[in-house]
Amino acid sequence: MSSDPRHQALIDALGAELTPVRRLLPPWLRTLCWLLAVAAIAVVLLVHYGTAPMLRRWAGAHDLAWAAAGAVLTAVSAAWAAFTLGVPGRSRAWAWLPLPGALLWIGASGVGCLRTWLAPGTSIATLHQSTDCLVFIVSFSIPLSALMIWLLRRACPLRPVLAAMMVGLASAAASASLLEICHAFDAAATDLLTHALAVGIVVALNAAMGGRLLTRH
Repeated sequence: MSSDPRHQALIDALGAELTPVRRLLPPWLRTLCWLLAVAAIAVVLLVHYGTAPMLRRWAGAHDLAWAAAGAVLTAVSAAWAAFTLGVPGRSRAWAWLPLPGALLWIGASGVGCLRTWLAPGTSIATLHQSTDCLVFIVSFSIPLSALMIWLLRRACPLRPVLAAMMVGLASAAASASLLEICHAFDAAATDLLTHALAVGIVVALNAAMGGRLLTRH
């Protein structure tokens, strides 16, 4: 039985307007692309500041090294979670992926506040110097967040705000990791509160702005 010519004409007209869709890279590969940008910034900072001050601080206070490792793990896992949440059908449980790294980051940083001795060659940051840390984390998080949102725009996150929060967490954790290269101070309550405030600001801004940018109307 032949089909209605009008139906066939409609199908042909709709098909003529279709454009090929480029397949998205898998989440782990897009995470790697984003991490390469973070690594490039790290190389520039290492060339300028060197590794000696950072390694000296870590050698004198091992909790600082563990906190830095936690920040790196948080950045990697949060980025992976963000890109995975951008794939339709993926469970929102991926948002829990950064939790182990974040617990290590927070726990090791908290241990630093309990110490009464300082790492060799370091000093406690003043409130003004802690504010510089906040500016550093927020400033570096802006381009890192923009890059990740751009990489996510071609995807279709069904939970855009949750994905944007993972973007903010990944960018803030990566910026805190980069700060370790040029951070000359030991862990202190004021310093850690400033870092926490910076992370909160970045996550909140991404939830507000990034959530809108990732929403398809």
